[in-house]
Amino acid sequence: MPKQVITPISEEAAADLQVGDTIEISGYILCGRDAVLPKVLKLIDEGKDVGVDLKGQVIFHTAVSPAGVGPTSSNKLEIESSIEPLSKAGIKLHLGKGELHPETISALDKYNAVYAVIPPVTALLGAKTSEQKCVAFPELGMEALYLIKVDKYPAIIGAAHGRSIYEK
Repeated sequence: MPKQVITPISEEAAADLQVGDTIEISGYILCGRDAVLPKVLKLIDEGKDVGVDLKGQVIFHTAVSPAGVGPTSSNKLEIESSIEPLSKAGIKLHLGKGELHPETISALDKYNAVYAVIPPVTALLGAKTSEQKCVAFPELGMEALYLIKVDKYPAIIGAAHGRSIYEK
């Protein structure tokens, strides 16, 4: 049976997630990918408001389009390089697809954050998304920073506490 993860995620709940756990995420989550994440990091670096509290938040590496949402590769430079600073800023769960570098896995551990692999099932995820709102950078269209409300999003913990499901 999957673990139920409700947003925002507490430090204790994040610490309880282990590599290989299946989870279902419910609540509000952020959506952003390579076009918006560098802009979000710039706001954080400048001490400016991102438009939403990042503490305990989930970020899904995706765009939000009329066709729905589906994961993009988390190991793209602009995305993977955002994982450590976003974890430091309070993000507890990063959702995407693909293998992360060992340095990124260590950074997740340092900030008690985890990474979950979400299957590329746009239609399923669309049916489990009930609200969406652009919270920053609307000029980027579907690649802007969005806040969406989800119910039981399925995922698998891919990296936690210094370990990865991709270890050989």
